[in-house]
Amino acid sequence: MAERQCYHCKQWIAEGEAHDCWTTTEGALTADLSEDLREAWERLRETAGEFGEQRIYASHSSIMFSRKACYFFVRPKKSFLEICIFLGRPIKSPQVRRADRVSKSKVAHMIRVTHRDEVEAPLTDWLREAYESSDVLKSAARTSVPRKAAKKTAKKVPNKTPKPTAKKATRAPRKNVRQRSRRTSKS
Repeated sequence: MAERQCYHCKQWIAEGEAHDCWTTTEGALTADLSEDLREAWERLRETAGEFGEQRIYASHSSIMFSRKACYFFVRPKKSFLEICIFLGRPIKSPQVRRADRVSKSKVAHMIRVTHRDEVEAPLTDWLREAYESSDVLKSAARTSVPRKAAKKTAKKVPNKTPKPTAKKATRAPRKNVRQRSRRTSKS
C-alpha cells in the first residue's frame, strides 16, 4: 500500500487515510512531559480554570486560555513549560525572562516553569490580572485609531509665512576647460 509523509508533522500516512495534523489536543501536547512538568501543568490548568468562564484549547504547539481574546498560553517543552501572559503593563521580576509590547495595549511576558511549586504567587496573581483585564485590553486595542487611518484623515495646513530668501552671489559662469582651450588655440 502506498504511503506519504506529512510535510508538517513528518508522520507517514496510508493512501486514502484522513490526516489533519493541525488539529491537535491538549493531551497530545502534554503526553511526553516528565512527572514534575505534568504536575506543574495540572496545577497551572486547575488554577486558571478557577478564574471563571473561558475557553481552553490546543492550537499548533500551544494550549490557549481565552475569554474573548487569549489572555495567556502555554507551550509545553521537554524541560520546561513556556508561559506567555498578556497584561496591560510591563512586569519587572526575575521570573519574567522577556517582555515584549505586542500591541498598543498589550505586553507579552515570557516565563519558564519547571516545577509544580513555581505555580504560586506572583505567577497566579499575574494570571488572574490577565484574566480580569483581557476584555478591557481587547476593547482598548479596538478603539484606538490605526496609524494609517490617522495619516489619511489628517489635513495638511499650508504654511502662510513666506520663507526667507538668501541673496545669491553673482559670479561669471564657469566655462568648460575644452572651450577655453579652443579659444586659446584659435587665437
